[in-house]
Amino acid sequence: MFPIFSAAGFDVAPWAPAPFALLLLAIAILPLAAGHWWRSNRNRLIIALGFALPVVAYLLALNGDTNGASLRALLHELQSYVSFMVILTALYVINGGIVISGDVLARPRTNVAFLAAGTVLANFIGTTGASILLIRPLLKTNSERKRKNHVPVFFIFLVSNAGGLLVPLGPPLFLGFLNGVPFTWTLQLWPQWLVVVGILLLIFWIWDLRAYSRETPADLARDLSNVQPLGFRGWKLNGVLLLAVVGVVLLQKYLPFPAGDAAMAGLALISWWKTPRNLRELNRYSWGPILEVAILFLGIFVCMVPMLALLERHGGELGLASPMQFFWVSGALSAILDNAPTYLTLGTLAATVTNSDGLRGLTTTAPHLLAAVSCGAVFLGAMTYIGNGPNFMVKAIAEESGYRMPSFFGYMAYSGAVLMPVLFVASLIFFR
Repeated sequence: MFPIFSAAGFDVAPWAPAPFALLLLAIAILPLAAGHWWRSNRNRLIIALGFALPVVAYLLALNGDTNGASLRALLHELQSYVSFMVILTALYVINGGIVISGDVLARPRTNVAFLAAGTVLANFIGTTGASILLIRPLLKTNSERKRKNHVPVFFIFLVSNAGGLLVPLGPPLFLGFLNGVPFTWTLQLWPQWLVVVGILLLIFWIWDLRAYSRETPADLARDLSNVQPLGFRGWKLNGVLLLAVVGVVLLQKYLPFPAGDAAMAGLALISWWKTPRNLRELNRYSWGPILEVAILFLGIFVCMVPMLALLERHGGELGLASPMQFFWVSGALSAILDNAPTYLTLGTLAATVTNSDGLRGLTTTAPHLLAAVSCGAVFLGAMTYIGNGPNFMVKAIAEESGYRMPSFFGYMAYSGAVLMPVLFVASLIFFR
């Protein structure tokens, strides 16, 4: 799983974060400018390595001048990447063996129920597990509708991100648990969770009501004709394996690396071996979505090392002091740097500012700052496709299912119009 973060403790040249910025720009532009070329994972790998390898060369060249700090930082991020992909892949494989069959009416109240259930479930099996388990049946339920492309976007907002605020079963809050934050501490964030989730569900319901009212009679008739009761297959074996994954997450704090990752991989192999192939075929299971995530995040994890080094070395110069500042800075960085390392970096900075004994000390000396960092990282991880691992996976699965997902900037238009006002209100309520 995610190893405990260690400060890089070295300086980099001002231009060193440029490959990271250029990689993000490529991820945003190439799907629009060269869509057919970009759909190949081989070409995505060319782009990811094209930006990552110069960063590796630079960090290796810098190694002697930093007493090995740059190499340690690189190896740490690679270790984090491996752990990141192991848990994503394990959950992808295990949940891919659970078939939720049937096709219920794609009415607004049905979609709201799906999103609400997923948001709650994310606190029991993590945002990644809930996302992979529920995205396919939700997409199938809405497959007969024409005006449906907003559905997976709100799914990312709610199930893949906001839902995971109360229990540290996945990134980014799991890093806090590893670094001493009590497992139940995040439960006190229920007011923030309830306000943000409640407003987002209300916005979605109004949006979906309007979209549903504009569906043609033929589309609604087709939806009605395809109604089938929901059924569950493959859940006995894979449900047990899913609980085992949660157990490994809870034990990860006490397991030496790479014991936890090995256990995750073993659970995934059991699922792959024992689940009947026809169940995965019913789920239209393929390796494409997880490969896309693996390729792009390899480049992201490597290229963000210089950016994190700058932040760790000079973060204290930002002058952060208030909960409002920590909320928005942690959120803004989570949107572009992945919310897991950002959460721990800003949490460590908050502990330093308040002279707390790490994150555990922060829970008693300045819990308002840790709450701000936690909420900023979790909620604003939904701002971009790269802010949190499940985001890209949901996007890839939706596109494989025939949904037209917004581009990188198109998605940011959604999050800017919907998510930002909600979080602005929440920040005024809780972090003034």
